Amino acid sequence: MTDLRTFIAGLPKAELHVHHVGSASPRIVAELAARHEGQSPVPADPQLLADYFVFRDFAHFIELYLSVVDLVRDQEDVWILTHEVARELARQQVRYAELTVTPYSHVTRGIPAPAFCEAIEDARKRAAADFGIELRWCFDIPGEAGLPAAEETLRICLEERPDGLISFGLGGPEIGVPRPQFKPYFDQARAAGLHSVPHAGETTGPQTIWDALRDLGAERIGHGISAAQDSELLAYLAERQIAMEVCPTSNVRTRAVATIAEHPLPRLVEAGLLVTINSDDPPMFGTTLDDEYAVAAELLDAGPAQVAALARNAVTASFLDEPGKRRLTAEIDGYLAKALG
Repeated sequence: MTDLRTFIAGLPKAELHVHHVGSASPRIVAELAARHEGQSPVPADPQLLADYFVFRDFAHFIELYLSVVDLVRDQEDVWILTHEVARELARQQVRYAELTVTPYSHVTRGIPAPAFCEAIEDARKRAAADFGIELRWCFDIPGEAGLPAAEETLRICLEERPDGLISFGLGGPEIGVPRPQFKPYFDQARAAGLHSVPHAGETTGPQTIWDALRDLGAERIGHGISAAQDSELLAYLAERQIAMEVCPTSNVRTRAVATIAEHPLPRLVEAGLLVTINSDDPPMFGTTLDDEYAVAAELLDAGPAQVAALARNAVTASFLDEPGKRRLTAEIDGYLAKALG
């Protein structure tokens, strides 16, 4: 039997909560910073980025995140970023990923929506050929930009409708950004066949999750860790198997949780929720999806079988088609059987 870290490294996976710009590797961020030298506070030296990405709180994280968004200025930047994110995910044996993309942030910085969608679609197809990974898109509203951002994000979804687009989300700060105000936009997106996957309960309490469920028709919850504070909500989520997209290291780095030891992941699992493990903005948080599985295994005192079960949860909760789910689940089961052999 191989050790657990080696087991995790080879485990076939699906990633459901990972941000497009937030996945830019230090190498790519530094390259983009160098291309726009003198126009950005982002260091052009990969060695300095670790210090740059030290966050005082969630608001500071958003500020620094947007400074990286500012580095993506043309169609070529978008393509390179997308292709490189796919490369890094595939290196971790990710077979399928639903990437959270915020087109509004790029369109308002001068990249036309058709050009943006063309770039991510071309990179998606190349990634499938180059790395054997299937990418899908969640176009999300940056909550800090309010209802104009919701309007524009919905317009891009409905008018451009790239082939890889499968869901509609809501990210950014939760404090001061009530979920119910976005109901009309989620209603229209869902009517057009898109799945609902808003962030909720990351830096706010359980009420934000209730709002996401009742007003936005959430089919999965981004983060959702404050559900651990509400036994009624836990029972509701467990009964309906509404998946939680849990990102442990992210929650500590943004100060949503004080320490890893205090993370509510064990409470969510014990309550019977459909929990998935994800990386959120991995280079910014100094982590990888493999690292997040290792953190989860430690929190849950889990061995290979339970780690593989978490990987299966991600497949179950994904919007991959049923044949694809069966193939990936079978690959996970085969890998576990061989490892336990």
